[in-house]
Amino acid sequence: MTKDLVPAAELAQRSPVRFPNESAAYRAARTALLAEEIELRRHLERVAAQRRALPPGGEVTGDYRFEGENGPMGFADLFGGHQSLAVYSYMFGPQRERPCPMCTNLLGALEGNGADIQQRMALAVVARSPIERLIAWKKERGWKNLKLYSDLNGLYSRDYHGVLPDGSEIPSFNVFTRRDGTIRHFWSGEMTGDSADPGQDPRGAPDLAPLWNVLDMTPEGRGADWYPRLSYET
Repeated sequence: MTKDLVPAAELAQRSPVRFPNESAAYRAARTALLAEEIELRRHLERVAAQRRALPPGGEVTGDYRFEGENGPMGFADLFGGHQSLAVYSYMFGPQRERPCPMCTNLLGALEGNGADIQQRMALAVVARSPIERLIAWKKERGWKNLKLYSDLNGLYSRDYHGVLPDGSEIPSFNVFTRRDGTIRHFWSGEMTGDSADPGQDPRGAPDLAPLWNVLDMTPEGRGADWYPRLSYET
């Protein structure tokens, strides 16, 4: 399929887009960038296809117990009627006075798309705080589409990298499948600090948080000294 694609540089040259008062130098540089953006889009498609083609992951066999807004649940219950389940490990354990601002920013974006996402798959947010605390926080944020669960025995968080061996929390995003009654791990974001490039915070690709993607489109970029907060002065 790839060999039949029109070269990205040729597609970029075909673009009819022009803006008032732009210089020839700007247009030449923008056209070169457009070719790279087309290549990036194609690379993302190749990565997604490679991800979908992964062999079956490990079977989920742990004694994972959760409590949701409607009571206790097992791991299989998180799927509802879907075959795929995404679980975000929220850095909001009982030792935290307030949850992680970075996690909260990302979840705010998932909240906005939650109703749409859950037409195609199940989506769960797991944290180690008691469910009453999670419900209160959900109400404070005005979230309606996210389903929050307390990891009652902490086993899920430990096995699927929401908690490090020393007990500290890290964000984790895992996808699971259920086929013919068997639940398996499918994929997880595995870009940690060990795989970060120099000068970068650890992050995956593509970045799930719209915040950073939007900032990447500005002259200032993401910067190196700013992070989202849980609230701002009005």
